[in-house]
Amino acid sequence: MRVDSLFSLRDKIVVLTGACGLIGKELSSALIKSGSTVIALDINLDALQELSIEINSPKFHTREIDVSSADSIVSLVGYLNSEFSSIDVLINNHQFKPIGFCEATPENFPDELWDQIIDVNLTGTYLMCKNIGKIMLAQKYGSIINFASTYGVVSSNPDLYSDNSLGNPLAYSVSKGGVLMLSKYLGVHWASQGVRVNCITPHGVFNNHEESFVRRFSEKSPMKRMMLANEIVGSIIYLSSDASTYVTGTNLFVEGGWTSW
Repeated sequence: MRVDSLFSLRDKIVVLTGACGLIGKELSSALIKSGSTVIALDINLDALQELSIEINSPKFHTREIDVSSADSIVSLVGYLNSEFSSIDVLINNHQFKPIGFCEATPENFPDELWDQIIDVNLTGTYLMCKNIGKIMLAQKYGSIINFASTYGVVSSNPDLYSDNSLGNPLAYSVSKGGVLMLSKYLGVHWASQGVRVNCITPHGVFNNHEESFVRRFSEKSPMKRMMLANEIVGSIIYLSSDASTYVTGTNLFVEGGWTSW
């Protein structure tokens, strides 16, 4: 194989959840520029319409979806089967951080918030893997990339949030830890059938955070700064492309060395 074609995504068909988020927008643009056909999914229809105008490509398709709803995903599968001959890549980039999320302590965490976060972050990822995975298993190839988090690997550090309004409570960490194990399990159980499943773990993606948080984060980061959204693109291209054909069940850290302390 030519080295310059190892990382090519030209003509690949990619399904992307959470397309209207900070990272989702970055990936949407990068994937289109790479020559992929993108099916961008999000629960926010208005945001999808705006993103479609911004991307402005005949290879960019949008569809409203609730990943926590099995019926919504079954409808998605029907659409994919009718409109596309195959699915090469699934990127589960969605996540849910509801109002009240940052303030909730472990001993007082509202059960309703727990259910909502687990339903979207973990169950939603499972449902997408299960249903799109069936398509990939039938065609005997495909790459699934799930978004985990450093807080699915290590606990959040209370000191990071001591002088700002942010926080990272229990349910998010548990949901992302579950995504990590889901990826490992599916990665080895589907490996012999041509379907690879991996995780990407970013950390501290800058999104106009308040100054006190940026300062505290930078003090604790080996790289002394927060991550930029475009710094996730290379890892996505790697795991989506033929450069990673012998990679499955792994967690690719893109976190500036945060978990290496």
